[in-house]
Amino acid sequence: MSILKDRPTILIGSDTRISNTYLALGVAGGAMSGGARVVDAGIVPTAGVAYLTKKIGADYGVVISASHNSGEYNGIKVFGPEGYKLGDKEEERIERCFIQSKTNSYPNIGTYEQDFNLIKQYRDFLIGASEHSLKGKTIVLDCAYGASHRIAPEVFRKLGANVYATNCINDGLKINRDCGALYPEGLSKKVLRYKADMGFAFDGDSDRLIAVDEKGNIIDGDKIIYGLAKYLKNLGKLKGNTVVGTSHTNMAIEDGLRKNGIDMLRTDIGDKYVLAKLLERNLSIGGEQSGHIILKDIATTGDGILSAIAVVNMIINLKCTLSEALDVELYPQTNKNVVVSDKFRIMNNEELSKEIVKFNTELEGKGRLMMRASGTEPKIRVMVESKDKELNDKIANQIVEYIKRIDEEV
Repeated sequence: MSILKDRPTILIGSDTRISNTYLALGVAGGAMSGGARVVDAGIVPTAGVAYLTKKIGADYGVVISASHNSGEYNGIKVFGPEGYKLGDKEEERIERCFIQSKTNSYPNIGTYEQDFNLIKQYRDFLIGASEHSLKGKTIVLDCAYGASHRIAPEVFRKLGANVYATNCINDGLKINRDCGALYPEGLSKKVLRYKADMGFAFDGDSDRLIAVDEKGNIIDGDKIIYGLAKYLKNLGKLKGNTVVGTSHTNMAIEDGLRKNGIDMLRTDIGDKYVLAKLLERNLSIGGEQSGHIILKDIATTGDGILSAIAVVNMIINLKCTLSEALDVELYPQTNKNVVVSDKFRIMNNEELSKEIVKFNTELEGKGRLMMRASGTEPKIRVMVESKDKELNDKIANQIVEYIKRIDEEV
């Protein structure tokens, strides 16, 4: 696996899934067979691996995680030496190396070492990213039994916050199960119970952030980006007075930003596309409704803990509550996921395409309809957005029925 040089250094980090050791050692063994030096940092958030890859001068950073998915799933993310996720071409180049059987002979085999103290460097980076002490703030954290289970409560406590930690233990069987960024309803109840100033929910590898304000309202990535963008613009720190969203970003966010003199660029869904646009245009912030938020002037990838720190610092500087800082009313969205046998056949169906055009014509000027194939599951995702929730539901249900009918056709 000598991709960059004869003895590349590869940093590996994982979330808490029980299959992580199995996969991490498999990756390590393959890398060592090609002469690599492998450094295993243990349980580290995805953004921590990105940060540490550049910090220690590694050639690649590898994250063993299935991010927001449940515990039975797992996967691999790869970062380059500058801490950025690999582009499509680089990923394809590495995948081609996988099919080659190349094992170095003695003494040109690689080495394996564990350094679980590396995460302290990432912790210090996060603490140093806060402009203020958080003393006097009461914050509830939901770490989804994942990679942030120790570091997030530690960081916020060292910054002075009064922290209530929930789902903050190492339990790969429970990771993301009815908790964390995908299920913030429990966090909302705890914020109200503890009379907290806010709550933050992360996903399994902590690259997503969903917030809860002091009233128990759930705040998605769109709203967080909206608030941070306005705040940065007022400070004169929003490069180009432009942010990057995706095709799924709520229309109300785009309208609200425009009223504040901020433009928004849309990309395909996926944080790597957001990052590519941020780098191309040299912009400061972008992200997704799901809670992937990239603060490009500070970090190279989405970082839930870092984004949460930025949110707290924002409300301290603005001397307001979280609900006041993120006061924007989103347009209703109806989202439907349809399990199908052949998502590509359905996406290419001409009759369905005509139906999509018809409904988008009906919504023109007041809303939109999107349909896309899931990148990881056998599903078609349908989203309808406008100010009229009943109309959204009606159109979404009709499209779903159309998809099911096509899927049943032989």
